[in-house]
Parts: sequence; C-alpha cells; structure tokens
Amino acid sequence: MGGRMNVSRPVSWVILDADRRVVAAGILFVVFGAVVATGIAHPLPADALLERGDSTETLFNALIGSTITGVTLVLTLSQLILSQELGAVGDQRERMEGALTFRDDAAEAMGEPVAPAEPAAFLRALVEATRDRAAAFAAAAEGEIDDGEIDEAMAEAAGDAELSDRVDDYVDGVVGNASSVARRLDGAEFGTFDALLAALAFNYSRKIYEGKRLLYGTGDRLPEPAREELDELVTLLELFGPAREHVKTLYFQWELSNLSRVLLAASVPALSVAIATLAFVDPGDFTATTLGVSDALWLVAGAATVSIAPFALLLSYILRIVTVTKRTLSIGPFVLRETDGESE
Repeated sequence: MGGRMNVSRPVSWVILDADRRVVAAGILFVVFGAVVATGIAHPLPADALLERGDSTETLFNALIGSTITGVTLVLTLSQLILSQELGAVGDQRERMEGALTFRDDAAEAMGEPVAPAEPAAFLRALVEATRDRAAAFAAAAEGEIDDGEIDEAMAEAAGDAELSDRVDDYVDGVVGNASSVARRLDGAEFGTFDALLAALAFNYSRKIYEGKRLLYGTGDRLPEPAREELDELVTLLELFGPAREHVKTLYFQWELSNLSRVLLAASVPALSVAIATLAFVDPGDFTATTLGVSDALWLVAGAATVSIAPFALLLSYILRIVTVTKRTLSIGPFVLRETDGESE
C-alpha cells in the first residue's frame, strides 16, 4: 500500500510503519527546534521578547485548556469503542452466528474442515488458498487434466494466444501478490500494524474485477474446467474482502484503545508542566545563557513541548488511521485511484 501512495519511502515509513511514539517524539522535536530557532533568529533578545506583554501566560493558559479538552476527547473515544461491544443477548447471538457462518463459508472455500482462529493466520490461509486456486486455474486453462486427455475446447483455448497471455498475466499477478502477502503474514501478531499492513498489500479488488472480466468476457473460449476453477478463485477473493475489513475494524478498535491509554498517561505530566510554568515561572528570572541561547527561551520551549505531547500522540495515531481509511474506503471491485483498466 505504501507503494500506491505515490510518496517517498521515508514518508511512507513515517505514515504507516514507524512506531507511533517515535513519530510523536519527532513531532515534538520539530516543534522544540522551531521555537528555539525562531527565538534565536528574532532581532530582539529572547528574554526581552518573553517579558513583553503576557505572551507566556496566554500560551500556557491555552495549553492547559487544550489538554483538558484532550482528556475529554479520550473519554469520548473510549465510550465510542465500548458502545460497540455492548448490546442485548439477542444482538450478541446474532453477531456470533454471523461470524460463525462466515468462518464456515471461508473454510469450505479453502477446502479446510476448520478455518484458523488467529486473524493473521486466517488471512494467510485465505491468501494461500487463493494462490493455489490460481495455479489450478492456470493448469485447467492450459488443458491439463488428470487422465492426460485434452478435449476439443481445451485444445482451442490453448491455441488462443491472446487469451493465453491474459490468463498468464492474471495468474502471475495473483500468485506473485499472494505469495508475497503470505510470507509477510507468517508469524504476524494481531495488535501490531504488521498484520494489517500485509493484508492491505493484497490487491484483491483489482483481481476480482479482472477475474470477472476473464470469466464473463471471454465467451466459450475458456474450457469448462478452467471456468469452474476461476469461479472458485473469484469466490475466495470475495471472501478476503470482508475478512480484511473485519480485521481492520478490530485493529482500529485496538489502536484507539491504545491511543486512549497513552493520551491519558501523557496528559498528566503535560498538564502539570503547563500549570507549574504558568504559576511559578517568570521568564524574567532567567537571565543566564546556555550554549549561547537564553535560559528563558530553553525553558519556555521545553515546557511548551512537553505540554503539547498529548496532541503529538493524537496526531501520530490519527495520521495512520485516516491514511488506512482513505486507502480502503471501498470494499469489493471498486478501485478508487487512477488506473488504465477501462482503456484496457
């Protein structure tokens, strides 16, 4: 998915792969550096600027209010997540039956008696079954059957160079993508972004579209065994869509719960520093310099940076969540980005 974002690898790493605490620390470092650099670059000395008017009091008054608002936001998020888990026993039973039905359908399509219980293993089993079914479709399209006979329709399809190229391109795309995603899902742990990111790398929607074009747009040129294999392949791809969306929903709930915890933890020191700075610190009391920079500037920049830590954490978590949401707005064969599919 990072490759489809049309951004550089470092930017993609910051948005998707990096630990959110590292991203938040980077934001705080940039803010601290920007405040100190602005104070140094200003024509007036920093201590004189900080003593002029009531800028420091105004700043930390605003930071205290925003921190309290952030705590309220955390409580709202927690209530939102909790509300999705509450319900009458009938509603819970309906959810359970829906989940069991879907798992049974997936196990049947995969040819397994029971589908894996762990989310990453379940997605990996679906992807591997898709890869195997694509290989079976390729074999059937080439006219390979168990008894070694090739009927007339198969021979005709095998001699169709244009159709053969389309089948080869489609199968190569499915097998290559599925093998890569299966390797990334192997051992992936739910609760980390690795499992979801690997699942997002499987471009199932485009493969459903191309598979249906092969299934219904080639007339009777595909032999019947190949059509049956392709139909089962498309069914597997259609099952991957809701499976991935369910895992994505679970991950979002997990991530928002983590966000609530880290925001609550960060708000206490942030609020303490902002209140202490407002109540007990006067920039005019700090007239010395360190490394050629006024101690008053170091103090105000550091206190402001600590005070915005909850905002930096919120920004780092939401950045990844909204990016994933934007790239997965559609479920099924809708491709929400510029492609050449229609011209083809």
